[in-house]
Amino acid sequence: MLTVCNFHYIRTNFEKPYPSIFGVTPIEFDNQIKELKKIGEFISIDQLVNNIDEILVDTKNHLLITFDDGLKEQFELALPILEKNNIEALFFINSMNYIEKKVSMVHKIHLVRSEINPNTILSEVNKVCAIERNELTSDEMIKAVKHYRYDDQQSAHLKYLLNFKLPKKDLELVINSLFETYFNEEEVVNSLYMTNNQLNYLAQKQMLGNHTHSHLALGLLNEVQIESEIFKTKSFIQSFQKNTNLAISYPYGSEEACQDPVTEIAKQLGHKIGFSMERGTNDKTANKLLLKRYSSNDLPGGKNYIE
Repeated sequence: MLTVCNFHYIRTNFEKPYPSIFGVTPIEFDNQIKELKKIGEFISIDQLVNNIDEILVDTKNHLLITFDDGLKEQFELALPILEKNNIEALFFINSMNYIEKKVSMVHKIHLVRSEINPNTILSEVNKVCAIERNELTSDEMIKAVKHYRYDDQQSAHLKYLLNFKLPKKDLELVINSLFETYFNEEEVVNSLYMTNNQLNYLAQKQMLGNHTHSHLALGLLNEVQIESEIFKTKSFIQSFQKNTNLAISYPYGSEEACQDPVTEIAKQLGHKIGFSMERGTNDKTANKLLLKRYSSNDLPGGKNYIE
């Protein structure tokens, strides 16, 4: 049995004008590691890849920590705690942040939403798109609330609209305009993402994973685009150190983002392990290219954990 706990932001302070960037403090992270140790045994990356079949059928609970987005705070604040506890983890990165020196759209959205009232953002969306293209269907509203379970309803609907519904061209017009008003992209790239030296450190330990090039929902792309998104980051990771344990984390991790042929293309490009964001523990029935993960909030020590 395999239980995977996923993290994003690790900060000492999350105070912003509007709630949009959520995570844990180093103290909370350290405490959660201690709580997780009570329910299972942490495994190494080699164990994960080389013994995955045995792990999935084992009745013992094996634990794995993952981080998405390659944030510098993960390396500076979380990694020392992991190393103190002799725990390995997978850190999934987007190569666009390094090759193109650009901020991922998902992080632009987080930053914009942290500084700007949601109604102002929707007003900007309405200037660009026809109203009918902005509105979510009833099914989409349900999906939004289910996927963004830790947000209030308005925030969940806005995030779903921006991440899944709004055409890419329109999304870029809206968010880039707002982002450029409030932020300097070069400064954000340098402060938000890991350095090449930090990536190299993780690569030497086989702890660097593929989160695709641009952090797009792969299942909404065509096959050529999916292959390009995965291949670019694979090649970037291999430029540091040949990685025989290559794993991939699919951006957003929803059913839509992981739908066929995403996992098959990932497998063809050499990935042995893949992670969604479907909540649950993995057993012998699990698809190794579509393993389930819990948000850190859902597990012992997490903010929403209920025994």
